[in-house]
Amino acid sequence: MFEATTQGIVVSVESRYLPEHSEPASERYVFSYTIRIVNQGKETAQLRRRHWHIMHGDGHKEEVEGPGVVGEQPRLEPGTGFEYTSGCVLRTPHGTMHGQYKMQRPDGSFFEAEIPAFSLSAPHALN
Repeated sequence: MFEATTQGIVVSVESRYLPEHSEPASERYVFSYTIRIVNQGKETAQLRRRHWHIMHGDGHKEEVEGPGVVGEQPRLEPGTGFEYTSGCVLRTPHGTMHGQYKMQRPDGSFFEAEIPAFSLSAPHALN
């Protein structure tokens, strides 16, 4: 598990290779990742946007930006959390992802909560 904390917002990530959806002969490696966001701070924060940096094992880079996560913009009161699972397709058997969530406070101010860098790796890919 990978974890980062920004202004009381704790983001933890676990990833998993999905061999049943992957096609190595076609350079298609599919991964899922589950993210848990917990507000351990004293102020409410709402997730407004996401910004991902995806690095394939061959050096190819991608960026993905957009509103919310999985169609939602969760509002996290102090002591509450939100969990979701999403996926990523790489053209190599290993890579990494990291990013930021744009969070908004009740007073209208914004800050970026770090999504920690985490690895995506098919079993035996590095042997």
